[in-house]
Parts: sequence; structure tokens; C-alpha cells
Amino acid sequence: MESKIISPCISICRTDPVTGYCYGCARTNDEKRLWKDENTKDQWKQDNLKKILIRMQGWQLKTFKESYNHKKKNGISLFKKYLLENK
Repeated sequence: MESKIISPCISICRTDPVTGYCYGCARTNDEKRLWKDENTKDQWKQDNLKKILIRMQGWQLKTFKESYNHKKKNGISLFKKYLLENK
């Protein structure tokens, strides 16, 4: 049985018009669709996680890692947690 790989979405869903990458997770819209497809294999997801980490630099990489690690441990990204706490 394949393990559950957590989506890299950290709830900051805006696409950079120049690069086509999401500001939050650095995925393309096609990559986001593949993550949601139940037929997408875990190996592709693991490879995609590596690819998006390479795309990120500086503050984006630091904040992504912090929020993604929080999501893996707690089931919710830091940004989404903040939004819920400040409704």
C-alpha cells in the first residue's frame, strides 16, 4: 500500500503571471491538477516535491518549508491556521 504524501499546497494560491508558478507552493496549474488526480503515483509526487523545492529560493523556500512541515504534523498550513484564528 502506498503511503499518503501530503499536498504541498500551503493555502497561498496565487499564480505568478511571469513564471506560471504558484507563489505559495511553486507548482504550475498542471502540477496542481496532477496532485488532485487519484491516479497520480506517489513516485511522481515525491519527484514533484523535489522539483518545486529547487524552484524556490530565499524567503519563499524558508516560509514554504515552515508551513509545509506544520501541515504534515498538524493537518493544516500555518497560513490557513492564521486565517481561521483571525476570522
